[in-house]
Amino acid sequence: MLSAAVLKDEKSEQFDEFVKINKWDGTAVKHALDDAVKNALFATRPHLKEQFGLINTRLILCTLAVGVAVMAHGWDFTHPFPESKPVLMFCVVGYFALMGVLTLHTTFREKGTFAVATEKMPNGERRLWEASSDMKKYDDKYTLVLSIKDAKSLKETSSVKSCANFIDANGIVLDNHIANEVNRLYNTLSIEKKEK
Repeated sequence: MLSAAVLKDEKSEQFDEFVKINKWDGTAVKHALDDAVKNALFATRPHLKEQFGLINTRLILCTLAVGVAVMAHGWDFTHPFPESKPVLMFCVVGYFALMGVLTLHTTFREKGTFAVATEKMPNGERRLWEASSDMKKYDDKYTLVLSIKDAKSLKETSSVKSCANFIDANGIVLDNHIANEVNRLYNTLSIEKKEK
């Protein structure tokens, strides 16, 4: 019985070692590469602490929109239509306003950002690291942008490579290739900051 448990653990470790995706599904490829970049960024850098402000803002806006929709439904249930017309109009306008704010937030603030981290420097200064990506529909080019922001400046560097550099012919994500690219971008920004 013990050998079966050990065998099961070994099998689960084998499955954890690689991620296999449908390499013809552009969205799945982008998300798999984003996850691998995020893992590579945080795996060897314990001094980076992940921040969830962008995601939390999106969740709050979505929760408010759902709350407005539930309020409209509940009010219409307890006060049938002719009586509930002003509340329904307020809820409809409120819902679309929240969806507009959410669209602006995801389009202009998030801009494909999937990882945000803070780094506390020995002098007490905090730096903000952001990783974002873009991959156009029907295109194999994966654009990775890594940026660093402190109180004085914002620096960023990017990489545009074919997703075939990071995924093999069987659809397996090559984590070591992604880690090498993330390390190269990270070191480029770190060296620039030290020189100043």
